[in-house]
Amino acid sequence: MEALDKLDTAILRILQQDGRATYDLIAEQIGLSASAVLRRTKRMEELGIIDKYVALLKPSSIGLGLVAYMSVRLEKHTESHKRNPMDMFRAAVQTWPEVVECAALTGEMDYLLKVMVSDMQAYSRFVMDTLLKHPSVQDCKTSFQLDSVKSTTALPL
Repeated sequence: MEALDKLDTAILRILQQDGRATYDLIAEQIGLSASAVLRRTKRMEELGIIDKYVALLKPSSIGLGLVAYMSVRLEKHTESHKRNPMDMFRAAVQTWPEVVECAALTGEMDYLLKVMVSDMQAYSRFVMDTLLKHPSVQDCKTSFQLDSVKSTTALPL
């Protein structure tokens, strides 16, 4: 990994707070020229340090009022399977728009899903018609989000 200096870190902090910040604005805040900020930013993009730029939406403003965290256990791999159940599950998750995050876990359960839907009826449809019908899924447990105490996309620098 390429070492980041204090100026790179400062640029990243600003961009994590406002991905639309201009090079002029960033330059003014950290004491560089706009062209130097541009060069550093382009280098960090090319190195993959800056992965992408996105618009973050407020879920409730687009009708996504229910957030569920689902622990999922898969069936264990047997010789009769042509494909590994984990591979099948990972591929399927990519096609489920309700799943906004999926992490492989250690411990009793195999995956943790963050699911965002409009309401309990939409959640029930997702579970009954999609998740539990997947051939690799053995069990799932759900916890519903009551409140968002902290939510950030900014990584600690």
